[in-house]
Amino acid sequence: MAEIKYNDDRAISFLCPFDQEESIMDQCFIGIDLGTSAVKLLLMDDTGRIVKTVSREYPLSFPQPGWSEQDPDDWFTQSIDGLKELISGCEQAVRGISFGGQMHGLVVLDDEDRVIRPAILWNDGRTGEECEYLNGTIGKDVISAETGNIAFAGFTAPKLLWMRKHEPENFERIEKIMLPKDYLIYKLSGVHATDASDASGMLLYDVKNRKWSEKMCELCGIREEQLAEVYESYEAVGEILPSIADELGIRKDVLIIAGAGDNAAAAIGTGTIADGDCNISLGTSGTIFIAADDFSVDEANALHSFAHASGRYHLMGCMLSAASCNKWWMEDILRDEDMASAQKEIGDLGKNHIYFLPYLMGERSPHNDPLARAAFVGMSMDSTRGEMLQAVFEGVAFGLRDSLEVARAAGLNITKTKICGGGAKSPLWRRIIANVMNLTVETVEAEEGPAMGGAMLAAVGCGVWKDVKEAAAAVVRVSGTEEPDAELVKLYEERYRTFRKIYPALKGIYPEV
Repeated sequence: MAEIKYNDDRAISFLCPFDQEESIMDQCFIGIDLGTSAVKLLLMDDTGRIVKTVSREYPLSFPQPGWSEQDPDDWFTQSIDGLKELISGCEQAVRGISFGGQMHGLVVLDDEDRVIRPAILWNDGRTGEECEYLNGTIGKDVISAETGNIAFAGFTAPKLLWMRKHEPENFERIEKIMLPKDYLIYKLSGVHATDASDASGMLLYDVKNRKWSEKMCELCGIREEQLAEVYESYEAVGEILPSIADELGIRKDVLIIAGAGDNAAAAIGTGTIADGDCNISLGTSGTIFIAADDFSVDEANALHSFAHASGRYHLMGCMLSAASCNKWWMEDILRDEDMASAQKEIGDLGKNHIYFLPYLMGERSPHNDPLARAAFVGMSMDSTRGEMLQAVFEGVAFGLRDSLEVARAAGLNITKTKICGGGAKSPLWRRIIANVMNLTVETVEAEEGPAMGGAMLAAVGCGVWKDVKEAAAAVVRVSGTEEPDAELVKLYEERYRTFRKIYPALKGIYPEV
């Protein structure tokens, strides 16, 4: 029997391969988090304990300023390589595979299943004219009535319009239209499938009625048969292809479960399922995710109204740069990867005189402005490195609060939130979030974001739990709580009022720069 040990987070780590004739697990499940810079793979047993995680990186290209692309075959190649390491020694225990994936990306295949062009990603800002056409010429009211949302630069439908105009020969070759994680589903199962949560971000899907919008397909010049069949996130789309099963050494009856968009998958992993539950993600992008039993749209369409992986709905505010702001500042500008030491330079919270607008890639919620750019405001001769890092942390928190204020204005009473993502590992950043947003912030024991949610969806799809609510009750445990401090909340309230004035003051300059 292989020796195992428990880490601090109660995950299991392998110290040596399994013996061929015995295993500590009868069945296990895989969650694949297809991120922007890497794929993270997670192995979970049928009690919800994490057995192992593996990560594989792949390149991201920026062919022009504001553009963002990737090669879908890199996703598949690195996922297969990671899977081999992940399940080494326990191949026959694998029962199901599911996903959490970066949303909105446009993947197009021809009639021989070849990738036509690099995927245009969620943080690509090239579709300003197309969004103006949809929101202005066609009209926000029409688009919202059809989909529950308005056009944002990162959404899939504007990218199709861009491709039709700028790459007409490629556009005419399109046989299949996919989202990033759905390309993995196709490569693993041979099934052209998506799920309701991920489809919601395409601006081609009638979210309220959970069906493709005929009008949006017509506007984009596509046929509905080019789009995937839509499943709920916990439903099986098929079994793994025999050739892939042989390559991985796993059973040929392993189920491929539809999975979810990354934020919906992360919400499952943190137990953000019941009506009014909230989760904040501090990943490459930043989101505030509010689960809802019923479909609703805020008055200005500032928040996204999407289907949830639970089978219900959610509201979500998304900022394009969150933890990536910190990575940019520390690694690209300061050339310093010692984050722990850098945070020691941060002084009193709530009293910093420097502000940071976190719009490195433009902004989605609530401004919907692909031309917006980042800025430091308020520096003086005595400004310090620590104050500027603090401004980055606070700027992301202020940006997330912008979306929270939209939800509050719509009548939602949010008092606490779960938190996940790489940025959530910083106690200081969690404290700033709690006080800027005046929310109780809870961390969970197994904070593995979309990969954990994907594994839970796989287990639900294979019948371990009857639904995601039962799965969350069995798996998710709160491990820490950050309560807001009344004095800090007051200080940050004053600073937030100032922060809200900066974007309108700079908005007119962005088209020039």
